Amino acid sequence: MFRTMRRFKQELTREECLAVLRSQPRGVLSLLGENGYPYGLPIDYWYNETDGKLYFHGARAGHKADALRRDARVCFTVCGAERVEPEAAWAPYLQSAVVFGRCRLMEDGPEAEAALRRLAAKYYPDAETIETELAHAGRAVQVFEITVEHLCGKQIQE
Repeated sequence: MFRTMRRFKQELTREECLAVLRSQPRGVLSLLGENGYPYGLPIDYWYNETDGKLYFHGARAGHKADALRRDARVCFTVCGAERVEPEAAWAPYLQSAVVFGRCRLMEDGPEAEAALRRLAAKYYPDAETIETELAHAGRAVQVFEITVEHLCGKQIQE
């Protein structure tokens, strides 16, 4: 169902892909937007190593939520782990992980609240700040969950 990587010598192992997901702060979520146009947007996310799913938050209404209601298939791309080798300082190495999966809007409840708190813990410095932000966001915030169907990645030299 998913293509094999053409430039297989640059392919990352599954563990290397997971390391990119764990270490980077944001990625680009791509989905099918209105009138058949692709819609990609940068988002903050949290990768849950226990269940192997990705979580992010957003509004209950808008372009992203509408697109996901129409079609749950998504692609999520994370780039990072950039390094420069002395012999080729003009062209840094970069790793990317690409997730293909299905995204759902989580129902309100303890599961969604726990995912939201773990997501917030990745970005906010302490529990007090998390509570302040969650109280401010109120019921307007929605938690989304991506179930990974395929994960791949590669290392390139730019």
